[in-house]
Amino acid sequence: MSDDKNQTDNRDRSQVAGDEEYEVGYVASKFGISTVQVRELIAEFGNDRDVIEREAAKLKQGDDRPAA
Repeated sequence: MSDDKNQTDNRDRSQVAGDEEYEVGYVASKFGISTVQVRELIAEFGNDRDVIEREAAKLKQGDDRPAA
């Protein structure tokens, strides 16, 4: 990690990169759902991290959707 705060890596941490297995896996393990379910959430709601995490929490609780 650089000490120079002007040198950033240009990642947008407010979004879940659906094409990156480690990010999908992280969300899946964080909420106890499958990677398939995370990808379905991304397809339905887009890749905004706040929205995905909110919907994943609902999914884990059994709200709105049947488990896949």
